[in-house]
Amino acid sequence: MTAKKLCIFDFDGTLFDSVEDVILCFNRTLKEYGFPTLTRDEYIPCLGGNIDDIVSKVLGKNSTPQNVEIIKNVYLDYYNSSHKERTVPFTNSRELLENLQDNDILLAINSNRLNYSLNEFVDRYYPDIDFVLIEGHNVDYPSKPDPWGVNNIINKANVSLDEAIYIGDSITDIKTAQNAGIDCVVVKWGYGDEVAFNHEYPVKVIDKFSQLCEFLGINYF
Repeated sequence: MTAKKLCIFDFDGTLFDSVEDVILCFNRTLKEYGFPTLTRDEYIPCLGGNIDDIVSKVLGKNSTPQNVEIIKNVYLDYYNSSHKERTVPFTNSRELLENLQDNDILLAINSNRLNYSLNEFVDRYYPDIDFVLIEGHNVDYPSKPDPWGVNNIINKANVSLDEAIYIGDSITDIKTAQNAGIDCVVVKWGYGDEVAFNHEYPVKVIDKFSQLCEFLGINYF
């Protein structure tokens, strides 16, 4: 395998444990408009797409363009104004990024979370990490699993496809890497399922950060 020079990370479920704040704000919104609320287990399969995709799945049989727009906007108002105290990095994620950076690995984030939200958490928790690019969902461009964001990152980093690797937790991340033509590592601590863990495309499935360092040939911190 070609030595990797660039690690592209998914955000939710890979670097950050974020679902609890999402559930609280969605259920508050759904209840306000008389729609059924969901449990954590019901929310997890809805994740992975962009905000419109997620809202449509959350609404289920009540999903119409009008309802999606209403629930999306109210949810975002609640979410953006909340303290998001339950959204925190997974243990040792910052140390992992620092270790990779110290070993001259370029770092980037590719997510379907909106850009301003990504930057809020990165600025708060990863102030010393120099990301090549943070590529979130942009309404003017296609979202994951389209490789648009990954392609931008690879061009900015000026590396070849075989020098880049995508690290994520879901089938959406696998398809994103596959569509971009780069290798993929799947993590088991996020919101993925057995479909992702048993998919034939990833080169590695890991359940702790140290295994990523081992895979990349880097000493664990």
